[in-house]
Amino acid sequence: MDDLNTELFDLTMSEKAKPLFERVKKHLQENVAPWQEEFEALNKEKTDRWTWHPRQLELLEGAKAKAREAGLWNFFLPDAETGEGLSNLDYAYIAAELGKYPQGSETLNCSAPDTGNMEVLERVGTPAQKEKWLEPLLRGEIRSAYAMTEPNVASSDAKNISTMAVLDGDEWVINGEKFYISGAGDPRCKIMIVMVKTDPDAPPSKQQSQILVPMDTPGVEILGGMEVMGEDHAPRGHMHLRFNNVRVPKENVLLGVGRGFEISQVRLGPGRIHHCMRSIGKAEIALELMIKRAGTREAFGKPIAKLGKNLEVISRARIEINAMRLAVLQAAKAMDVLGNKEARVYVSAVKAMVPEKVCLIIDQAMQMHGAAGMSQWFPLAGMYADMRHLRYADGPDEVHHMVVGRAEVQKHGLW
Repeated sequence: MDDLNTELFDLTMSEKAKPLFERVKKHLQENVAPWQEEFEALNKEKTDRWTWHPRQLELLEGAKAKAREAGLWNFFLPDAETGEGLSNLDYAYIAAELGKYPQGSETLNCSAPDTGNMEVLERVGTPAQKEKWLEPLLRGEIRSAYAMTEPNVASSDAKNISTMAVLDGDEWVINGEKFYISGAGDPRCKIMIVMVKTDPDAPPSKQQSQILVPMDTPGVEILGGMEVMGEDHAPRGHMHLRFNNVRVPKENVLLGVGRGFEISQVRLGPGRIHHCMRSIGKAEIALELMIKRAGTREAFGKPIAKLGKNLEVISRARIEINAMRLAVLQAAKAMDVLGNKEARVYVSAVKAMVPEKVCLIIDQAMQMHGAAGMSQWFPLAGMYADMRHLRYADGPDEVHHMVVGRAEVQKHGLW
């Protein structure tokens, strides 16, 4: 990490992106915000948690159609003909706005895990793979999942992945278990990218491959939804899957046998920035809720914003949000200037910092709300659970601190 690279301190949004940014904000305010409460309330009317209420799909598809008509579609692909061709830095500004609206990203076809999967397919997919899976994903017609994490091994070290894929003639035969596979419960989810071990005897970094597995393939068994601090996030869910002699064509492998780690580098850089910037949008909402609540409740003769250290809590939240925003923008700029591989220390730095700091801000907002802060009356408890799980979702904090710490000690020849 070259802290004196002055180019990495120019964090200005490009002139090209500024009109787009304003159009995105207008779309979110006019075509998404008005129905967010109705969308959530419809969950109570469903007879099956693992389906969508028809009205929910109507609301989503209506907003998606307006976004497409306005040219607000697929921004997340950096420098790509299939999207807006935005830099990572420009998209980071947009992602922060998307984070303020639970359904906002999907209305622009910019929601995880589809973003990472589409980027992988766009970068390394064959023409046939792109036609079959990338095109409908780009059109927002289907959803997808990414299956890496396993219940019985420490998956943060991808060399531990034990799900096996063995070549039998012209087919891969896959056996193993995965869990916390986000989005795999969605009835619209049609395709997974699955991390598997294809050659246990190869060098450690060449043992893994990534293979396309359609959800309706015989032998793909959904064992159930995993909960995140008591929430199952149905119908998208975080599914526990078992692969029972699942057979897919040989040509479903991505990029080539033994190149799973290479694909991960394509996928995980920009996606982590998206998560971090959306998280900052959530922190802004938490701070806004905190201030409104603290300004309208009184205790001991004063608004609670003026009690104890509450004013300092509000101050620190603003300071932390501003610091996080600058750090994430710099990580995005590093990817644009240095490339994903060389920017990995910047990416790990914000991945370690942002979810932890946002968790704290949401926690403090809950505290300032009193008991209601933990209730269904406010979105804070769900926001906290969602943010807390990000400290695992893209690799645990400890792995990211290892990357940053190792880079620091290497400067002094101590590694």
